[in-house]
Amino acid sequence: MSLWMCLFVAISLSMDAFSLSMLYGTLSLSKRVIRFLSMTVGIFHFFMPLFGYLFGDMISLVFIFNAKLLVGAIFILLSIQMLLSLNKTEELSEISSLFSYLLFGFTVSIDSFTVGIGIGGLKSNIWVPCIIFSLVSFLFTFLGLSLGRKLASKFGKYSTILGSLMLMILGFSYLF
Repeated sequence: MSLWMCLFVAISLSMDAFSLSMLYGTLSLSKRVIRFLSMTVGIFHFFMPLFGYLFGDMISLVFIFNAKLLVGAIFILLSIQMLLSLNKTEELSEISSLFSYLLFGFTVSIDSFTVGIGIGGLKSNIWVPCIIFSLVSFLFTFLGLSLGRKLASKFGKYSTILGSLMLMILGFSYLF
């Protein structure tokens, strides 16, 4: 996985964190909460692909498959899932406990796990993608929370659509 491809995937994966962060930014969170929540998402975006990589590595020992097809299929399925999530209306709950921080971080990072599975199938280096995913998701979450009050009503769904399209393009590039 090239550095540019890794950055492209990191941006795509961070779009749902950015969208949800913009929504939560409308709750007038303190700077401390914004920093802590952004760090939580960054940490999850480091470990989730790592766990996915290890899981994908175990799967590749049991099943013989074309890793590029798997990665392409995962990216396409993730992009479809992101597009389908646009119709869901979610009630925002207050982020006030450690559990709510962890739940937020986990829910916006679960797609990184499946990307890690694909990277494991490719037998690529996992450390660079984990670091890049972590830094980009931290930055996007921080920006989303900080800009949330001003931008959520205008651009929330567009960032999810953009991330979804980026993953779709990546998925098809692996398939063909």
